[in-house]
Amino acid sequence: MKFGSVCSGIEAASVAWNPLGWEAAWFSEIEPFPSQVLAHHYLGVVNLGDMTKLPEMILNGEIEAPDILCGGTPCQAFSVAGNRQSLDDARGNLTLTFCEIANALDTRRDIPAIIFWENVPGVLSTKDNAFGCFLAELAGEDMPLQPSGKRWTNAGVVLGSKRAIAWRVLDAQYFGLAQRRKRVFVVASAREGFDPAKILFESEGLRRDTAPSRKPRKDITSPITECVGKIDKEINDQPQSYGIPGNWIGRKPENGGNAVEPMHDIAPCLTKT
Repeated sequence: MKFGSVCSGIEAASVAWNPLGWEAAWFSEIEPFPSQVLAHHYLGVVNLGDMTKLPEMILNGEIEAPDILCGGTPCQAFSVAGNRQSLDDARGNLTLTFCEIANALDTRRDIPAIIFWENVPGVLSTKDNAFGCFLAELAGEDMPLQPSGKRWTNAGVVLGSKRAIAWRVLDAQYFGLAQRRKRVFVVASAREGFDPAKILFESEGLRRDTAPSRKPRKDITSPITECVGKIDKEINDQPQSYGIPGNWIGRKPENGGNAVEPMHDIAPCLTKT
């Protein structure tokens, strides 16, 4: 597989995909520092710069039309931490340029490309329905798609006249990063037999494919000394375990876990607090 990367940054896609044997056909990055990083680490990959020039370059055959288009277009226009000018912001409007690049690829290719895009969850709730505009461009619809409620849900599927699309909000803290970092991931393609939902959604969570449940058990939880005490028995044959009162670590007495001394062989009461 070969991929084209826009808004490449320091190229997370290459870090993830190169070990799979996938290779970058080209990058598209304009910021000086990331461009220097790309030039240092990926000597054989050209940085094409401004992504707004890519549709014409692809259609004219000036650059390769790879199997995959990936990118995280600027999030500042959609982030709740910014002014949220959305598509009125030139940076936000690059989401539609991303769609133009995808369309250009499919025009050049015999087998449609696979599209991979990510952004902040704020894009799901803009006043101008930016995500609906983005989905419509990818799906091949004339009018922006509309959410079923006040905002777009955190996951969904669209089957358009041009492409099948799936999106899902994922949090990086569950994928090895010591940070809460939620992002919307979109996978789309017109490729025959290609189902974006199979990539973004676990099969166990889909309808009619419920994971088998565990058998109910009535066993009582073993005393803590049977676990912790094993170590102490090896030392002095006296199993010892203590429950630490919540008040000892700053909890207010009225908030549960009360005691005036460690509780031997029993844990303090746990409350929703």
